[in-house]
Amino acid sequence: MTGIRLEPPARLNMNIGEAMFTQRAIRRLKPDPIGDEELKIIMDAASKAPNGGNEQPVRFFVIRAREKIRAFGALYHEAWWAKRLEQRGWSKPEDVPKEDKVYQSAMLLADEMRDAPVVILAFSLAKGRANSVFPPVQNLLLAARALGIGSTLTTLHPKVMERVYEMFSIPGEVEFHCCIPLGYPRGRFGPTSRLPAGQTTFYDEWDHPPPWA
Repeated sequence: MTGIRLEPPARLNMNIGEAMFTQRAIRRLKPDPIGDEELKIIMDAASKAPNGGNEQPVRFFVIRAREKIRAFGALYHEAWWAKRLEQRGWSKPEDVPKEDKVYQSAMLLADEMRDAPVVILAFSLAKGRANSVFPPVQNLLLAARALGIGSTLTTLHPKVMERVYEMFSIPGEVEFHCCIPLGYPRGRFGPTSRLPAGQTTFYDEWDHPPPWA
């Protein structure tokens, strides 16, 4: 599959190291709108990612209409709690440990997804093409970071998928991969705490650490 050549947008001028090392999951979003110019830059960046055989099977569905985001937000809220019940037995906010900052933040996003300025759903035209979807998704996340726009990668639950497809007239043969809300952050980007690469990287044999570990 061929395409068009694009020059890097002048506004994507953040050092790639800064973008990667200060990117974090932003779940607390301002309601401020995101303009078409910013969205075009973000989606153009996503389109430039590597993919298998240059077949470019990823398709992004951008939700901007306020009433549609609110309707989707209700399904996302239902999906979030369905997954928590299935995995952890939680069914109400009181079940979520107050000291668990990640789940407290994720629960807040479930409540506030209906107010996100933009929600993007990532699909592939054929099944089993996640390897050609997530490189574009990461480009999308990094471009958003460079523009000062917060994002996080999240999923849905099978309980709501049929209704999501019906809500947006999505063809049944395309495969859903992830959901990405976008918005200017209430809070700040990075730094983040992660395991050192020496603990997650092996050389030549499993469990054999790299020389710099």
